[in-house]
Amino acid sequence: MTLKSPADAAFSMNPIQRGAFAKVKGTIIKYGLPALVAVAVIVIVAVLGILHQKKQNPGEQNRNKRYTPISQEEAKTMMEKDDGHIIVDVRQLDEYEGGHIPGAICIPNESIGSERPEELPDLDQIILVYCRSGRRSKEAAQKLCAIGYTNIYEFGGILDWTGEITVDKTVKTERAVQPRPVLVVEANGKKFYATIEDNSSGEALIEKLTSAAITLQLHDYGHFEKVGALPWELPRNDEQITTAPGDIILYQGNQITLYYDKNTWSFTRLGKIGNATREELLAALGDGDVSVRFSLEWSE
Repeated sequence: MTLKSPADAAFSMNPIQRGAFAKVKGTIIKYGLPALVAVAVIVIVAVLGILHQKKQNPGEQNRNKRYTPISQEEAKTMMEKDDGHIIVDVRQLDEYEGGHIPGAICIPNESIGSERPEELPDLDQIILVYCRSGRRSKEAAQKLCAIGYTNIYEFGGILDWTGEITVDKTVKTERAVQPRPVLVVEANGKKFYATIEDNSSGEALIEKLTSAAITLQLHDYGHFEKVGALPWELPRNDEQITTAPGDIILYQGNQITLYYDKNTWSFTRLGKIGNATREELLAALGDGDVSVRFSLEWSE
């Protein structure tokens, strides 16, 4: 093979290539070899950066991807389709065995980590996720998205399900009446309804409020919460939590907080006000101290 001289190589190029060659040649003549080395370094760094970005982007995209929240009526419509979907119950196995949506499989939220569950081999399968009240299903849906699943639909809790429920291989077409407590939060004439957390703290709160409602004076703290002392102690189930508007939190076992913005700390969840925005909460709670009444209503 005969090597071409730079001049021969230049003449064998097309006009655009010859122009680029001339520019590089001019740069070397004007600034010397160090300039060429600098240009080469810049090009190499840029290429490595692009390759690194391509390597990292899939994970970043998965972490940023969100599931699709849908209503239970929408979930029922999707279940009627023959599209290969799967229904996932993310409660504990004993809860699942006590009654679940027909055809659902049990994958407890706590068991979902960073690897694909064996029961869900297809990342593109349509997956419908539910739990008891809607909290664990949201956590599980987001974790599945982070793993890389692309069609995650979350539809809340079985407590609100009006369709069929399977218990011990028997399909119940009519749901048994099971009254459940709903936490009522009232401030400045506005009323909010909250789902009570399924833990010993929530159970103790139900027991206390069943005897009598309470009215507490709450004060603003940190421009993200209203907090006040409870008249009694409740058991603690502390965990690291990043709050969201509507979260009702137990702090140190004897203080209740209503969050209208974000904060991260070790708390105990007591409940969640559903479908209330930060603005709606602040409109009721105001800027300073506020009198808030906590009571129970029983719903089917």
